[in-house]
Order: sequence, then C-alpha cells, then structure tokens
Amino acid sequence: MTHLPLNLPLTLLTTLAAAALAGPAAAQQVLPAQSEISFTSKQMGVPVEGRFKQWTAQITFDPKKPEAAKVGFTIQTGSASFGAAETDAEVPKAEWFNVARFPQASFASQSIKALGAGKFEVRGKLAIKGNSHDVVVPVTVTQAGAASTATGSFSIKRLDFKIGEGEWADTSMVANDVSVKFKLALSGMAPL
Repeated sequence: MTHLPLNLPLTLLTTLAAAALAGPAAAQQVLPAQSEISFTSKQMGVPVEGRFKQWTAQITFDPKKPEAAKVGFTIQTGSASFGAAETDAEVPKAEWFNVARFPQASFASQSIKALGAGKFEVRGKLAIKGNSHDVVVPVTVTQAGAASTATGSFSIKRLDFKIGEGEWADTSMVANDVSVKFKLALSGMAPL
C-alpha cells in the first residue's frame, strides 16, 4: 500500500509559525541540524508520519516588538519524506505536490501577536501548489542561555491546497486533515 503525502502542507505551516515567533529585531538563524518540520495524516485510519528535508526560513523577530516581525519560509515540496521509497516516489506526482510545476511551497507572515509567557500567534499566507490560504499558527518560544527554541503544531485541510487530487480526493482513503508539528532551534534571538 502506498502512503500519500498529505501532511506536507501542515508541516510547512508549522515551521513558518515557529520561526516567526523565535527571533529578535535582527535576523535570526535557524539551526537546521536541531530543527524539524514534520506532519501526520491518516491513511485508512492509520497515522502516517513524514517530514520535509529541505526548507529555508527568513526570520526577523524581536519578542518585545512582535508586531514588527517578519517571518518567511520556503519549502522544497519534493523533499517530503515518509521514510519509504515507494511512498516518497508519490510525492512529486501531479496528484500530490506536482513538483515539476510547483517545486516550492511558501509562507509569509502578515501579523504576529504576543499572548504572554513566550506564546505567540502567527497569522500569514500559506501557498502550496498554486493555492494560497490564510493560516493561524500558535508558537511557543523557550530560552535556555543563548539558545531559543520555537515549537508548535496546527492543522490544515489538504484538499484546500489540491494535495491528493483525482482518486486521492476520497477522504475515506486519505483523511483531509493534516497535522503539522515543528521545532525550530534558533540563534540570535533577543531575550523574551
């Protein structure tokens, strides 16, 4: 049975939100080896997990002035991986991410709101496969010394982004809901 890449859009959203909440007025650096964007969907009721292997983030964030922050993400859609060659071969196909036509997904923050205690709400536009939708991503930032970590999770509807077209649009096979989870290790962020 081939598992389908329904969780990729969620992963993108999560990463974007986490990055938005994690930096100071100067640009922050994401530490890729300690960071991850993962996603989970259900195929025939069974959770299927994956992650994006290639993405970049542009983050300028001062926790004391979140309204002035800017967060942007670019994800290489062909880098989605479920850890199984057969499933990973499905990701680039037209029914899923159509990588030949849409090699990247993106997120751009529009507003960031401080909620207190290191929690933020990041609102922005997520664009996948030529479809753009508003998303709200909750982010929690923690700090230990000079190290900052932004974490969070959120859900998207894969069909809103035309991920899983044709026979794969049947949500009894692959669920429409995709959960995105992220952990971003950052350097250069001002104290909370």
